[in-house]
Amino acid sequence: MTPNTVVSREEWIKARKAHLEKERALMHQRDALYAERRALPWEKVEKDYVFQSSAGPKSLADLFDGRSQLFVYHFMLTPGSDHLCPGCSFLSDHIDGARQHFEHADLSFAAISRAPLARIEDVKKRMGWRFEWVSSGGTSFNYDYGVSFTPEQIAAAEPLYNYGITADLGDDIHGSSIFAMGDDGQIYHTYSTYARGDEMLAGAFAFLDMTPKGRNEEGETMRWVKLHDEYEDTPMEAGACCATAA
Repeated sequence: MTPNTVVSREEWIKARKAHLEKERALMHQRDALYAERRALPWEKVEKDYVFQSSAGPKSLADLFDGRSQLFVYHFMLTPGSDHLCPGCSFLSDHIDGARQHFEHADLSFAAISRAPLARIEDVKKRMGWRFEWVSSGGTSFNYDYGVSFTPEQIAAAEPLYNYGITADLGDDIHGSSIFAMGDDGQIYHTYSTYARGDEMLAGAFAFLDMTPKGRNEEGETMRWVKLHDEYEDTPMEAGACCATAA
């Protein structure tokens, strides 16, 4: 790796403190944005969705599992397709570790896909995931929340994904939706995010973003990301980069 400009300790501290002021300003902006997000209006969920789970049929209310908030990850798993999205899988590798904490803060989690339950169960077993993952096959849930599109919509190339920003549609695309349950049992949709809005869930990015290479994408987004059981056993052994350079 070729180093950046190399300076004295005093110069380094001066540059770092100047950057810290920008980091602090961005953090305060982010806090204000998050507060504004929490204050957004809600919409009632009027439909009675029924999903297929390993424990039998479940309603949207069932997925709350006794809590008042529900995080839904719209995992790209299309019926009839053998494709397993590396991006959705990369993000999903973070979920079980996080949910053992946020479940104690009144938040439940469920992934939802249109694929049949048998396909979902096969993927869960392969990847070693334990979180709730149900099938919305036969319902309009994915279409209602902007992550699945009809052949007619795809052919028309209408900008429908991500609140009308993206026209490059697929059968299924990723996203996240948040739901809340009122004291009377009424369910509300409070927030959804798509595209890069999901990347905040991938903690590995936070580690990479602090490094000189950043996400090391070299012009192609997430170019190095694979399913976690498809990485080479020793992708970068100690000293391998130096041996290659020599």
